[in-house]
Order: sequence, then C-alpha cells, then structure tokens
Amino acid sequence: MPNFSSQRFSIAPMLDWTDRHCRYFHRQLTGDTLLYTEMVTTGAIIHGKGDYLAYSEAEHPVALQLGGSDPAALAQCAKLAEQRGYDEVNLNVGCPSDRVQNGRFGACLMAEANLVADAIKAMRDVVSIPVTVKTRIGIDELDSYEFLTDFIGTVAGRGECETFIIHARKAWLSGLSPKENREIPPLDYPRVYQLKRDFPHLTIALNGGVKTLEEAQTHLQHLDGVMMGREAYQNPGILAQVDQTLFGREHPAANPVEVVRAMYPYIEAELAKGTYLGHVTRHMLGMFQGIPGARQWRRHLSENAHKPGADVRVLEAALALVADKIPQEA
Repeated sequence: MPNFSSQRFSIAPMLDWTDRHCRYFHRQLTGDTLLYTEMVTTGAIIHGKGDYLAYSEAEHPVALQLGGSDPAALAQCAKLAEQRGYDEVNLNVGCPSDRVQNGRFGACLMAEANLVADAIKAMRDVVSIPVTVKTRIGIDELDSYEFLTDFIGTVAGRGECETFIIHARKAWLSGLSPKENREIPPLDYPRVYQLKRDFPHLTIALNGGVKTLEEAQTHLQHLDGVMMGREAYQNPGILAQVDQTLFGREHPAANPVEVVRAMYPYIEAELAKGTYLGHVTRHMLGMFQGIPGARQWRRHLSENAHKPGADVRVLEAALALVADKIPQEA
C-alpha cells in the first residue's frame, strides 16, 4: 500500500494540467507518488455550479490544493475535502499570477504570515488529514532569509503547520508572467536546505527545476521530500521508475505500451459520460519521449483525438507507430 502521508515524492499542482484525467494517467505509472489537484479556489467550491472536488478512487494518495485567504471559507472547503476522501489539503501561497493576487491568495500571502497561520489553524481545527503549505522563498524585495524564517516560524507556530513545500525561487508579483516566475528568478536550493536545518522538526519538501530522479535523490539527502512539476508532465515515462528508485519497491517499471492500454477502460467510461478523447490523451502526449516514433505518436493523437467519435482505436493506431521501437528489457 502507498504511504498516504509521505511527501517523499510528489507531482506539483499545475493549473490546466493536473486535472483528474492527468492524475489517473500518472497513477498508472507510479503507486507511491503523492498527486495534487490543480489549484481550486474556495469560491469555486462553495459557489460554483460544477463539482470541483471530483476525482477517481484510483488516484490515492491525492491532495487538494486550495486557493483563498478567508479562514472560514478555507475551513469549509477543507472539511468538504476530507468528507470526499482527500488525503491532504494544501494552501497555495506560491502562485504569482495577477488573477490570483486580485483574489488575495497565492504568493502575495507571504506578506501576511499571520493571516496564513490563521487560515491553516482554521483548517486544522476541523479536519484530521494533513494541512500543508506550498510557498516560495520570498516575494519582491521581501527575499531575505530572515523574512522566510519569520514566515515559516509564524505559520508553523501560530498556525500549527507541520509541512511546507518550498518552491526554491522568489516570486515577482508584478513585471513577470507566471511562466517567467517559474524560470527567471534563480533557484536557491541551499536556502531550502538551511530551512530544514533550522526547523528540523518540520517536514520540508522542495519544488522547482527538478528534472531527474537522480536530482531528487540528491535533494532527499538534505530534505524530507521532492516535488516535480513540468518534467513529470512533459516526460511522464520518468514516473515509471519512481516507486523502485525512490520508494524501494521491488516491482519492475511498467511497460509504456501496457500503461497506455491500462487507460482504455477509464477512457471508455469517460467517453460514455460525454468526455472528449482529447481531454484525456492530451496528458499522454509525452509518454514515449526519447523513443523513435514519439513524434508520430504525438502527431497522430493531436490530429485525431478531437475528431467526432474518436475512441481507443485512435490510441491503438498511435501505438502502432511507436510500439515496436521500444527497447525490450534484457
């Protein structure tokens, strides 16, 4: 069974990317990795027309990431998340987009440590599942190590937060797009390592720029966990090695063709509900990265998955372009 409380390795919440189809697909590759939802605002959950908490039981362990700053609303949503069976609730204190700042949540909350602490405490008071924070190492000119330790100390003390996922970059709240904020501010891994040394009783995980499992292993010598973002999404095949490499599982990595075919029952069930094939397969485009035929696989899915009546036959045809090129295990 997966370790539901483990932060050892997780896939970052990524807006427009880590939806329920993406998470179901990633779970076919790794059983132990902690999966995160896209950020969902408290307003969407409380007032929205759709079901913003929908997920498949197969996704466990899965965490809900919330966006918001009102402690009462966050507590209400955390309670709903626990009732729905989520394994963790995470507060977004890292997203730098204008849309997010206008709603007074995301990275701008780093400047309001007491409010973040009150929000975490309000959630912790009504749920028994872990309540965690994902944040940056600083914002704008508030980027000293002292500022970071004051923030962590306040949220850990007053808010009773025990787990922090730290994106090892500061965020510029104006002047940079969210994409630029993921690339331009320099990474500072030593600062996150120092944080763990100064707060040894806290669970500290690192996010930002992690591209290989070897890098993850290096970070894990200093920290409790590693969160991988875009690399896990764009090169999902890397996830097939996680359970063995980072969690010590004995089972061999899943064959990529078998992983694709393992998605068929899920896809057929989704098609029956009116989901378009492309809504699922867009997350699978990077599956054969580095293997001859990968481009043809991507092209076939991109050109055909959106057509009326598209079903798993589109995937079978795409597999035919790459399946015989996969190196076989000796």
